[in-house]
Amino acid sequence: MSDLFFSIIIPLYNRPQEIKELLETLTKQTYKNFEVLVVEDGSKLPAREIVESYSSSLSISYYVKQNEGQGFTRNFAFARAKGDYFIVFDSDCLIPEDYLQNVKAHLDKDWLDAFGGPDGAHSSFTPVQKAISYSMTSPFTTGGIRGSKKNMGGQFHPRSFNMGIARKVWEATGGFLITRLGEDIEFSIRIHSMGFKIGLIPDAIVFHKRRTNFSQFYKQLHFFGRARINIYKFFPAQLKLVHFFPAMFTLFLFFTLILNIFRLPLANVCNPILAVFTLLIYFHSLTVNKSLKVAFLSVIAAFVQLTAYGLGFMQDFGKRIILRQS
Repeated sequence: MSDLFFSIIIPLYNRPQEIKELLETLTKQTYKNFEVLVVEDGSKLPAREIVESYSSSLSISYYVKQNEGQGFTRNFAFARAKGDYFIVFDSDCLIPEDYLQNVKAHLDKDWLDAFGGPDGAHSSFTPVQKAISYSMTSPFTTGGIRGSKKNMGGQFHPRSFNMGIARKVWEATGGFLITRLGEDIEFSIRIHSMGFKIGLIPDAIVFHKRRTNFSQFYKQLHFFGRARINIYKFFPAQLKLVHFFPAMFTLFLFFTLILNIFRLPLANVCNPILAVFTLLIYFHSLTVNKSLKVAFLSVIAAFVQLTAYGLGFMQDFGKRIILRQS
């Protein structure tokens, strides 16, 4: 296969410092045949000067458009990209220097019309960021739904923080139909339905910063819980029993708290279950991260993740499915 020309697409909204760190990692790629498109989605904190400072080290284009959300911002970039293959990153990612080389090697050996890659924590991340990264990839949280080729949620769906599509996929699908609330999963399901080959490239890992504190993380995961119901409205068959786990965990947690407040006997049954789950998170994170502090914070991150997702899921399940509101 001749050298692929990649178009790297980065939507940006009020994150000038993040784009600087991301672009710096792109200058170190061992595979050089790529362009970068940064699209400012109606930001109040523009990054033009930062982006243009990389014009001598990267083939880079900078665009500004009105705010429409990340899905339509990616479409804007797809329409202007010159590459054979489009790769989408979130602006809070750091890219290992062999990322594009790994993707090229995999596509040469086993072609994929669209792919997703895993995420992990960089050594420079704060303990909170490492804990959040753990909770988003752990088999004991929703990482078991979203984190592998054969995951508990069924069919593998690339996520837009680390996602690639061939130009022909963009031309056939028209890109994203919705701009937020699960837009990447909706897009992935549609790509599957049109017969394109999708897969995970395990070596196409990115270091995903995500949120920098638990408050921001809660808001993000509450949004993700709502997004799962939005996806259901497009594809009802994609709502699996496993997607109810965070909501069931949240209800169990609140139920256990009430039992303990009123000192009811059933608390003696629920407390050990909660304790075992907490210890599983702690010791698994300790094994992965080799840090007592990160392991402790991972317990907090996991509880924040599951309750935030669960509450968002229940909110829109009640509103949009039970009450049938738009």
